[in-house]
Amino acid sequence: MVGSSHEALHRVFQKDPALLTRAFQKVLRVPFPEPRDFAVLNADVTEIEPVERRVDTLMRVETDDGAYLLVVEAQGEKDERKRGSWPYYLAYLYEKYRCEPVLVVITQNSTTARWAAQPIRRGLPGWESLTVRPLVIGPDNVPVIASERDAERDVPLAVLSAMTHGRGAQAAAILERLAFALRTVDGESAAVFGQPVESCLADSRAKEIWRDLMSEIRYFFNNPVAEKVREEGRVEGREEGRLEDRAGMTLRILEWRAIPVPDAVRERVLGCSDLDQLEVWAHRAVTAERAEDLFAGDGA
Repeated sequence: MVGSSHEALHRVFQKDPALLTRAFQKVLRVPFPEPRDFAVLNADVTEIEPVERRVDTLMRVETDDGAYLLVVEAQGEKDERKRGSWPYYLAYLYEKYRCEPVLVVITQNSTTARWAAQPIRRGLPGWESLTVRPLVIGPDNVPVIASERDAERDVPLAVLSAMTHGRGAQAAAILERLAFALRTVDGESAAVFGQPVESCLADSRAKEIWRDLMSEIRYFFNNPVAEKVREEGRVEGREEGRLEDRAGMTLRILEWRAIPVPDAVRERVLGCSDLDQLEVWAHRAVTAERAEDLFAGDGA
């Protein structure tokens, strides 16, 4: 059954096609020519009446080295039928468009990723008539963007990280960093990325955290004072916002993990004016057993 996370995993590339070629460079480490233009195509690959076949997302990419078809399939679990349909898709699409097809599978599941990455060989052993080698994007090769600076440096990659790791234990930390990074892009882009990320979150508490964060982001873009600070790039206002966001993030991670936060801990975190120290505490919040563990090794 096709669910919201399945749709979000591939539709995000329709909203921002450049995200996919970024994944080629940053995640898959596969050389791909610099795109000049994208076009989302009809994903229907039905030949005649009896059997309907449809890929998840199909895009034509124009580059200086020629045109490519990017065939994107979101895969939630193993499905051996795909090992028959994927070669069909590629052969049919090449015949229809006469340009090279590239199969990309995106998943949130490591087991599914390993299964999907296995080459599909058709023909005689050692003399295959057809070999399909899917490129797979998943939690094993997409980096966990748990650093605010890294998220801000590459927002599309941070979005991909949140989507592929949305079912993992580090979801809360990733979401907090991404939310802050989204304030560095325009409001329309922030909104485009927000919905697919929510759809990829399995935990109800993580969804709730993300909705709260998106509410803060919408306020940030709609509030004239916040917009002025963002546009003018005032260091003082930006630094203060970083402190507040990072302190709030640390406390929210503890709350998401159902760890009680005493008033003394809350006051110490909210009163901290050292960004690096807050970053250390935020990382500790992901694994801490008690709120007081945030300060382990920090001294008095």
